[in-house]
Amino acid sequence: MEHALSTATLTELRRPRPYPAVSVLTPTHRREPDNAQDPVRLRNVVAEAKKQLEADPAVTRERRTDLVAQLDLALAEVDLAHAEDGLVIFAAPGEHQVWSLARTVPERVVLSDTFLTRNLVAAQVSERPFWVLSVSADRVTLWNGGADRVVAEDSGGFPLTRSLEDPDAERQERVGDLASTFRAERTRQFLREADTAMSTVLREHPRPLYVTGETAALSALDEVGTVTKQASHIPHGGLAHGTPEAVWQAVRPLITAEERKNVDAVARELESARGRKEFAAGVDEVWQNAAEGRVRLLAVEENYRVTVRDDGGEHLVPAESGDLDAREDIVDEIVERCLETGADVRFVPDGSLADAKGIAGVLRY
Repeated sequence: MEHALSTATLTELRRPRPYPAVSVLTPTHRREPDNAQDPVRLRNVVAEAKKQLEADPAVTRERRTDLVAQLDLALAEVDLAHAEDGLVIFAAPGEHQVWSLARTVPERVVLSDTFLTRNLVAAQVSERPFWVLSVSADRVTLWNGGADRVVAEDSGGFPLTRSLEDPDAERQERVGDLASTFRAERTRQFLREADTAMSTVLREHPRPLYVTGETAALSALDEVGTVTKQASHIPHGGLAHGTPEAVWQAVRPLITAEERKNVDAVARELESARGRKEFAAGVDEVWQNAAEGRVRLLAVEENYRVTVRDDGGEHLVPAESGDLDAREDIVDEIVERCLETGADVRFVPDGSLADAKGIAGVLRY
């Protein structure tokens, strides 16, 4: 199952497909007893997708057979033992993908000429992804961080490893001369390679970077490299060979502090915009401004959800989940629309935007 969404991947997912491109969404659960319902719910929603394919006169028999096979392959790849909060399956002629999301999604099946990506986009933004680079003399590990976890990244050349069989390195390790180890040219060349690899990752997937290692390792990396100078340093050794949980516990205090700073900064921007009359609040007002591309900064409470219906009038109409023509993911639609028009999107803790009814925007004009 896929977890990390890059700009390049999103562009590829948005590419038009031969009709029908099938999107299957279902909420999932991380823990018992709620996760007991997930297998049945997943099978039912995939069965509904197949039913819609069968009933659609625009789908040829050959294409329907292909899509049913792709859905079955996708279903076999789903790992509910490691489920998060939402699951998205994409299937088109000759291809399928499975995405696990740390954000709930509405249960739905969509047949169109493109995949339904807005829920992936909203999940990616709300997760506030980051990188952790853990450095040692013989291994550099890259960790992919999200809302409440890190996982080892096995791409972009990572993890980088080398042998310490060089006689000088072995002698230094025996006598515990860690500083000398990181002054050795072989070690410094190893760190340059890590810096180059990290530069490539950040170009393709820009996000905050945290670097862990012994003090001597962090100093050496700064001396020989470029990308880590502006990163947050955590003087904690052993994590290049460590566990995801150990890495998460090391970076968690910095993540929490950064989140508090971001929430305070968003609150200040919203208050300033209110004074300048460049402020929108509530889903109806924000939706209208987002549709016009006027939102410069969007703030959304973490778990804010609202179901509406668009009757073509000036305002969205409140609706119940499951109603005919109900738009259950209108908040995620707003998030994607704002990102498409270049807005900065921030998710804040529940209750932070009580005066704005859960969602607010700073306007460009």
